[in-house]
Amino acid sequence: MPRVPKIIPISDLRQDASGVIKRVSASREPLFITQRGRAAAVMVSMKEYEQTQHELEILRLLARGERDIEASVGFNLEAVLADADALLAEQQ
Repeated sequence: MPRVPKIIPISDLRQDASGVIKRVSASREPLFITQRGRAAAVMVSMKEYEQTQHELEILRLLARGERDIEASVGFNLEAVLADADALLAEQQ
């Protein structure tokens, strides 16, 4: 069953911004802020934001890889492994 989103009016945020931020940070759940009865913004903890951005970057890289594969762009695996072996041999 999906979770019920946490929603507060912007007036509550104005009255207790520090408390709201503490609750968002502790819960790691998004908080929807409404203005005049409509969704206006979403607040998330910094940790959640950073994790989301990291996951988004991974998805972008995967999508780029898929496009490269479809366009037959890329590197031969054997050649890459041979280059890596050569670099490792030089370092020893």
